[in-house]
Amino acid sequence: MRFLRASTIFCAIILASVAFGQGQTRPTAKPQDVDSLDSIMKALYDVISGPAGQKRDWDRFRTLFVADARMGAAYRTPKGDIRYFSVNIEEYIKDDDAIMVEKGFFEKELHRHVDTFGNISQVFSTFESRFKSEDSKPFERGINSIQLMNDGKRWWVVSIYWQSEDDKVKLPDGWLKS
Repeated sequence: MRFLRASTIFCAIILASVAFGQGQTRPTAKPQDVDSLDSIMKALYDVISGPAGQKRDWDRFRTLFVADARMGAAYRTPKGDIRYFSVNIEEYIKDDDAIMVEKGFFEKELHRHVDTFGNISQVFSTFESRFKSEDSKPFERGINSIQLMNDGKRWWVVSIYWQSEDDKVKLPDGWLKS
């Protein structure tokens, strides 16, 4: 048992040095963005939302995530197969920045289900997306599966994995409102 604990501690030290010790200077998070699970969820939706022509604050976005965080989605191909894609945070920014600025993008949380054990939380967050905040209908709805951890000082997003509604998968009624 003592070996297991020592191994776990050693692995944690190695992983921390790899994740945070690569010589990269990361922006510092606003304390009000990361001091509670509610605040990091609010910041996550807020930072990606904005009208056409507005640049997103990607430095603020970066402060919400652990260094090696992943984002991905399950999606249905035109043939009906389910596939998965995954990107790191910098790839997400590179891929989505121009379209968000060109068209506008507003994502709103409709419902949240949280399971927590110790310092980790799994959040199922129902969302709807619009190009303009005043659009009467969203162009997309789905569920974000967000994994978070609290290091004793603040909350961090570890990963986000989502699936949008389609003709075969619809959101359950109970997951459409707070």
